[in-house]
Amino acid sequence: MNDSEFKSNRHSIYNLKYHLVVITKYRHKCINKELLDDLNEIFKNIIEGKNGTIIEFNGEPDHIHLLFETPPQVELAKLVNTLKTVSSRLIRKKHSEYLKEYYWKPVFWSRSYCILTTGGATIEMIEKYIRSQAGVKD
Repeated sequence: MNDSEFKSNRHSIYNLKYHLVVITKYRHKCINKELLDDLNEIFKNIIEGKNGTIIEFNGEPDHIHLLFETPPQVELAKLVNTLKTVSSRLIRKKHSEYLKEYYWKPVFWSRSYCILTTGGATIEMIEKYIRSQAGVKD
């Protein structure tokens, strides 16, 4: 990793990237191009509001993939909850006619999700680096 891959703020230097996968409730295949574009915009606004960045966004009819980075001060579980709650509310409001054929209750996302950390270094590389440190001299 080179220095340009790191971000910084007042108290930290970081490189935190996450891959989030969120599926629709009951895995209904209801995400079309218009919904996907709206979801991208909603997620972008939320993440940028937390001083983060969307790196990549895409999806299929029953789920979305989001690659993003945030500063370490952002609580990941709260961010995911906000992303799902806000996007569900706004999507259901804007696309209520379309979505009523899929959902009879005010839902959009499944309660579950997948979140993975990503980065350029493998665990083995990090372990080797830590082992190579000089250590404390007596």
